[in-house]
Amino acid sequence: MSLLETTTTELGIFCIRLNRPDAKNAISKALLFELDEAVKVAYKEMPLVVLFLGSGGSFSAGADLKERESMDESEVVSFLNTINRVFLQIQNLPMPTLACIDGYAFGGGLELALACDLRYASLESVVGLTETKLGIIPGAGGTQRLTEIVGSSKAKELIFRANRISAETAMKMGIVNALFPKSEFEANCLEIAKEISTSAPMAVRAAKQSVNGFGKSIDSNSLDWERFCYEKTIKTEDRKEALLAFKEKRSPRFSGK
Repeated sequence: MSLLETTTTELGIFCIRLNRPDAKNAISKALLFELDEAVKVAYKEMPLVVLFLGSGGSFSAGADLKERESMDESEVVSFLNTINRVFLQIQNLPMPTLACIDGYAFGGGLELALACDLRYASLESVVGLTETKLGIIPGAGGTQRLTEIVGSSKAKELIFRANRISAETAMKMGIVNALFPKSEFEANCLEIAKEISTSAPMAVRAAKQSVNGFGKSIDSNSLDWERFCYEKTIKTEDRKEALLAFKEKRSPRFSGK
């Protein structure tokens, strides 16, 4: 079974749906590979709008920690390089991108949403960059993109405390653009995409390029800095303890080493 489903509507809306409901759409190496391929299709076919969705009541719970436990340090770095590249490609897609968050969006799941232009959430959704509780830091652009949206002080608080915040709080902070009832959520996201698709495509793409070019500082250099900081955590005992604690379903006992 594919870990990702893609469909294109008659209005030129390209939908990319994460399809690991049994794992809350956790981002494994295999899912990341399929996501990379889907983004390449978007670049090739140039739809009017791209939607990112989850399945089974979650957007994405983040990295697949069961898989991560089996990776050696070089594999972690390789995964980090790939996810950064793919999310940067998503950020740089010429057409508007919408993250449709229904359920959990933690860690890399929220980082995927932050790489999109617009984010919408169902009322019951919960989001957060929770990596510091796992002995690491956001490593897929989260430190950079969240800071750009909410400012450095709020970003530090959310990341330091690994806060899981409600969709309502996320909207008040500007992390999501609007909230919709779960029963109407995807229909509302599609309606927004349809509205965007009726605008002149070249004008919309030019507007995105203009806003990104002037207002955004996130590029390969800023992501390289985040990766440099992340790699400091890879060899720590705390990271290994966090993965063991996850496996044993207990709270980690961090030593600061």
